Amino acid sequence: RSYLDWLLELPWQAGDPDRIDIGEARAILNADHFGLEPVKKRIIEFLAVRKLKPEGHGPILCLVGPPGVGKTSLGQSIARALGRKFVRASLGGVHDEAEIRGHRRTYIGAMPGRIINALTTAKSANPLLLLDEIDKLAADYKGDPSSALLEVLDPEQNKTFKDNYLDIPFDLSEVLFITTANNAETIPAPLLDRMDVIELPSYTRTEKWNIAKRHLLPKQLKNNGLTGRVSVAPGALYEIIDSYTREAGVRTLERTITEVLRKCAKKIAAGETDKINVSAGTVKALLGPEKIKPTFISRTDAVGIANGLAWTSVGGEMLPVEVQLIPEGSGKIELTGSLGDVMKESARLAVTYARVHAAEYGISADTIKNSDIHIHAPEGAVPKDGPSAGVTLTTALISAYAGIPVMADLAMTGEITLHGNVLPIGGLKEKSMAAFREGISTVLIPQDNASDLFEVDAEVKKAIRFIPVSDLEQVLKQALRMQTPA
Repeated sequence: RSYLDWLLELPWQAGDPDRIDIGEARAILNADHFGLEPVKKRIIEFLAVRKLKPEGHGPILCLVGPPGVGKTSLGQSIARALGRKFVRASLGGVHDEAEIRGHRRTYIGAMPGRIINALTTAKSANPLLLLDEIDKLAADYKGDPSSALLEVLDPEQNKTFKDNYLDIPFDLSEVLFITTANNAETIPAPLLDRMDVIELPSYTRTEKWNIAKRHLLPKQLKNNGLTGRVSVAPGALYEIIDSYTREAGVRTLERTITEVLRKCAKKIAAGETDKINVSAGTVKALLGPEKIKPTFISRTDAVGIANGLAWTSVGGEMLPVEVQLIPEGSGKIELTGSLGDVMKESARLAVTYARVHAAEYGISADTIKNSDIHIHAPEGAVPKDGPSAGVTLTTALISAYAGIPVMADLAMTGEITLHGNVLPIGGLKEKSMAAFREGISTVLIPQDNASDLFEVDAEVKKAIRFIPVSDLEQVLKQALRMQTPA
């Protein structure tokens, strides 16, 4: 009986045809999202192709970006622009193949998989189905759900998708699949190959302010019954962004705005006042001391400290590296700060480069031979690894050996070879955002990454001077306060 119920509930007939108006779609995306211009442009191109060839099988879009930048809400906006039903299936923590493909009817408690479930919920054969957190799929002895998704997301195969429970083919070719992920690196390669990745960057301070002003504040004023009773000054929003939140997206920002409004609601409900104007000073009085402490980076020109840049799945971070020489030693190397294998190897490359090129920077052979080296990356409790710290390690090391200060308003990223060539890195957009956030004025990047500057936010490019470098000699010439080697 339940099997027949499922068959009857499934939308076998074709759904509503797409009604795509490119102008209207652009207006919807602009109304729902501030910034994200390259992403909107890519979505408009996608919709334009869809309009000209409705029966064509377009790419499966995969929205990749840090938490809270609006991946799920972009999916909802695309559904609105197409006039399709929107349905979401979260894949975070799914570790059983049957969750995707369904259980065989011979098992007790058998059910269809999430795909068939979502179509039944949407009551349409062509909804927009958002597969959330596709990078967080797990696998165990019950099978690999990412392998089951290969058939679902392949336009050539999903015309005859067979759920184990239904045991009859169902046509998924009309469904528009969009997936989201925080980190494309953890998506299995065969699955990633079927998707067209669109990267969503972190938001700048100005973008966050505009999002708060246009979207978050009106929404929370309405939710808290304070529309017309509370006004928030522009300075107050900047105070919340700068002193109480640090994130790539705007989720914590929304929570903090809500916290301010709750405290205002308490005063109004208690009859203390009728209207409240929230200023920057009021924010401090309501929320208490600033929650965001300054990042530990080198703020003054210092010997043996260089500012590096790191990529994380929640945005870019500054990664300072410290080097101390211990006299009367034996040339021993100590590495601390939860460094991974790749960074340990980078440190050894840095030491070799320093020894080979010692004479160029006025470093005596005795200094190298009779000094122990201690290399440390602060925030020791946080594991750090990745192929982009070689340049920073070498700069800090040469600086410590030669006694030449490293410029404080300069950050760098790049991996090195044994002969001192600088290799390209990934995540330049996120790393440049971290440098921008900390007020860095110059960033050294690998020569091969110069073309990636096209993707960097215009506001960031205006504030930071990017210098492409191809070898360590160029890096040290720019980074060390003495422009010419001693």
